[in-house]
Amino acid sequence: MASQRTSDINSTRVWARLHQHQRATRHMHMRELFDADPQRFQRFSLELDGLLLDYSKNRITERTLELLFELAREADLAGWMEKMRSGQRINVSEDRAVLHTALRLPAGETLVLDGCELVTEVQAVLARMRAFSEQVRGGEWKGFSGRRIRHVVNLGIGGSDLGPLMVKEALAAYATPELDVHFVSNVDGAHVARTLERLDPAETLFIIASKSFATPETLLNAQAARQWFLQAGSEADIARHFVAVSTNQPAVQAFGIDPAHMFGFWDWVGGRYSTWSAIGLPVMLAIGFERFQKFLAGGHAMDLHFFSAPFAANMPVLLALIGVWYNTFYRAHTHAIMPYDHGLRRLPAHVQQLDMESNGKRVGRYGEALDFDTGPVIWGEEGANSQHAFFQLLHQGTRLVPCDFIIPMRSHYPVADQHQVLVANCLAQTEALMRGKGEAEAMRELAHLSGEQVDMLLPQKLFPGNQPSNTLALDEVSPYSVGMLLALYEHKVFVQGVIWGINSFDQWGVEYGKQLARRILPELTADDDALAHDSSTNGLIRHFKSRQS
Repeated sequence: MASQRTSDINSTRVWARLHQHQRATRHMHMRELFDADPQRFQRFSLELDGLLLDYSKNRITERTLELLFELAREADLAGWMEKMRSGQRINVSEDRAVLHTALRLPAGETLVLDGCELVTEVQAVLARMRAFSEQVRGGEWKGFSGRRIRHVVNLGIGGSDLGPLMVKEALAAYATPELDVHFVSNVDGAHVARTLERLDPAETLFIIASKSFATPETLLNAQAARQWFLQAGSEADIARHFVAVSTNQPAVQAFGIDPAHMFGFWDWVGGRYSTWSAIGLPVMLAIGFERFQKFLAGGHAMDLHFFSAPFAANMPVLLALIGVWYNTFYRAHTHAIMPYDHGLRRLPAHVQQLDMESNGKRVGRYGEALDFDTGPVIWGEEGANSQHAFFQLLHQGTRLVPCDFIIPMRSHYPVADQHQVLVANCLAQTEALMRGKGEAEAMRELAHLSGEQVDMLLPQKLFPGNQPSNTLALDEVSPYSVGMLLALYEHKVFVQGVIWGINSFDQWGVEYGKQLARRILPELTADDDALAHDSSTNGLIRHFKSRQS
C-alpha cells in the first residue's frame, strides 16, 4: 500500500509558500483591494447557465490564486478528477468507484464499469420511476379504499432524507397540488407520530429508503408506519401503500412490499450523493418526471463544466481552493452558508452532511495521519432570518468566518416589493462584511453626543470588516439551477478532499456510535444492573431506568 501513497502535500514547496503568502498578506484589507482595482468584480467572478459566482469579496490576490492552482497541480487534482469521471476505484477503503455523476448522464451517453453499461442501467431505473410516479400523480394508483393517493411519506435518514427533502422544499413552486410529500427521519417517535396524525391511511403511500433495508432508524419508523397503517388496512394492502428504495430484495419482500415496486441503486453511489438516484423518487413524485430530468440536466451541466474548464475558470475548483486557503492556512474552522430563499432553507443541513461526513477526517486515504486542518464545520440558516440571529458575531465577533450567500434574482412569490428587500439585505450584508465601518464614519453618527458618550459608544460602533464571502446568484430557483447548485457543492467537497489527501467517500466515524447504541439498548430494560461503561454512561443508564416506573 505504501507504494500508492503520494508525497505529503504539507511538505511541498508550494505549501510553504502559501504559508509565507498568508503571513505577508494577512493584514491586507479587502476594502483597499476594491479601492485600488475598479475591475475587481469582473476579474473575480464568472457565470455559467444563469448561475453567477462572485468571489471578489475574499482575501485573495492574483498571486494567491496562482499559488492555490499550483497546490492543486501538486495534489494531481486533474488526475483525480479523471479517475473519478472514468470510474476508477477512488474510494480505496471500500474498493468502490465513485460515479454519482453517471446518474446525471443523458440517455445515449456511454460509461462502462466492470463490463456493465451504466447509463443503460440508470435509464432503466429512471423509466421505472417515471412509470410509477406518473401512475401516482395521475391518480391511477389507488389505495385500498379505491381513492387516489394524496400523501407520500418518505422514511429515510441521512442521505436518504436530507438531499431529497432539500430539493423537494426548494422546488415547491413546481410541485403538484394533488400530492403532499412528507419526510420522516428522526427515531424520536414524535416525528413519525406527528406526521401521521394528520393523514388518512387510505390515501397515504410510504417510501422506505434504505439501501441495505437494515438502517435501524429507518426500519423503526417503517415498523411504526406499518402498525399505523394496519389499523385501517390489511396485510394484503401493504403492497399498495409501501414501496422501497433498496437493494435488499429478501428483506423488502419480507416486509410485504412487492419487488416490482422496489427501486434499486448501486454501491458506487454514496448516500449523501444519492438524490440523483431512486432516492430522489419523492422529488419526482412532487415535481414530475420532466422536471426531475431538468434537475439531472443541471447537475450534468455542472459536471461538464467541472471536468473541462481550466482551474482559473472552474467554479467548484475556485470555491474549493478558496475554502482551503481559509480553513488550512488561515485556520478558519467554520464555514457559513446563507441561502436568501425560503425554499433553500434546508441547503445548509444538506451541505453539512455532504461536507462534514466526507472531509471530517484526521487521516489520509491510505491511513496516514494528517497534521493540518481538514474539513470545516459547516453551518448556516436562511436569510434574512439569520441577520437577526448570528450576524452580530460575523460583523463584530473575534472569529474569521467565510460565508456563502445564495440569492435568486427572481422570485416565484413576488409579494409586493419583498423580493427586492430580500436582495437588498443580501447584497448589503456582503458589502458590510467586506467593508466594515471605520472611525470617521462612526464619528459622524455620534456627532450629536457628548464626549463621554462618544468614548463609550465609538468602540461599539466600529466594524472591522474584511470578512470574506462568496455570492452565488441564481437567475431563479428552478430544477435546473438547483441541480447545478448541488453538483457545484459536491465537486467542491471532492476537490478539497483531493488537496488534503482524504478519501471523501467513506464514513467510518458514523458507525461507531451505532455500535455502542446497540450495546446500550438492551441495558435500558434489563433487570441486571451490572454495567461496564464509564461512570457517566453507567449513571445515565441507571437514571433513565429509575424514571421508567
